[in-house]
Amino acid sequence: MKVLVYSAKDFEVEKLKNANQDKHRMTFVSEALDSTTVTLAAGHEAISIFSGDDASSVVMEMLKELGVKYLTLRSTGYNNVSTIAAKRLGIKVANAPDYSPHAIAEHTICLVLALNRRLLLANKQVKAYNFLLNDLVGSNLNGKTVGIVGTGRIGSLLVKLFHAFGCEVIANDLVVNHYLENQFNVKYMDLHTLCRKADIISIHVPLTQDTHYMFNESLFKLMKKGIVLVNTARGAVVRTKDVLNALRDGSLAGYATDVYETEKGIFFRDNPSGIKDAELKELIALPNVLLTPHQAFVTEEALRNIADTTVYNLNCWEENRPCKNELGYKTQILL
Repeated sequence: MKVLVYSAKDFEVEKLKNANQDKHRMTFVSEALDSTTVTLAAGHEAISIFSGDDASSVVMEMLKELGVKYLTLRSTGYNNVSTIAAKRLGIKVANAPDYSPHAIAEHTICLVLALNRRLLLANKQVKAYNFLLNDLVGSNLNGKTVGIVGTGRIGSLLVKLFHAFGCEVIANDLVVNHYLENQFNVKYMDLHTLCRKADIISIHVPLTQDTHYMFNESLFKLMKKGIVLVNTARGAVVRTKDVLNALRDGSLAGYATDVYETEKGIFFRDNPSGIKDAELKELIALPNVLLTPHQAFVTEEALRNIADTTVYNLNCWEENRPCKNELGYKTQILL
């Protein structure tokens, strides 16, 4: 089938081509999907989009009019897709789940260690031939209490990694993982209690109506003074205005994040003329903030898995067979 790949990045195009093996007629464009670029999909049966693309109800209506029948995401999260509109319009949607929980988990550990041990400042000082240690005092991970919010595949891996560092791990999730309780002595508790007890909190929940701004002023007020917050989930799970206030008044010792509340138009591109987002500029300028550009998923292994899953989804639809990644497919099976 004819497939238009939106938001195609140089580092993923070759992997998508290798996975496709010329089966589907793929066209790659760097533009993100939105109401102004949707017309590019004319004449294509399927499109592939990334997490920053806009597949809202209005855009889905336009896709339907253009004859698009299938939408496959190159991401696990699908908060940028109006699944209600897709179902109403008969557009099938699939994501790329579990492409590499290890990539996200390992990046989370990198963020924690780099922020905690002042690695960026150390590197900057050494490049200026400054070998003083006065501003480089960190603290051990060993013995710290780490709160994992969301113990799905990524969160479960982090339980094991932090446990290996000698941390006490506490957790919050709608579903208790008894294996983690038994094997790693994880203690589940409500979010407020977790915030009061943890020295480090790592977020691993999807962005939904319930988790939007989950971490806000009221939670920050409950936290220990000097806590470190880590976010490799979705930007809007944390209210930027409130995290900035907590950083300014010293409630938070540090914030390490791979995501940002309003990434669209800024992330995944070079901005040589600068940016206008005042809150993002302040985050970047703060010495106790470590922000990476949504790169946690960018490993060779993860990119290959995403490409393979994308082509698998397309193959299933073209061959009219069940697609295990299709949103709602598991529900259909249960019904």
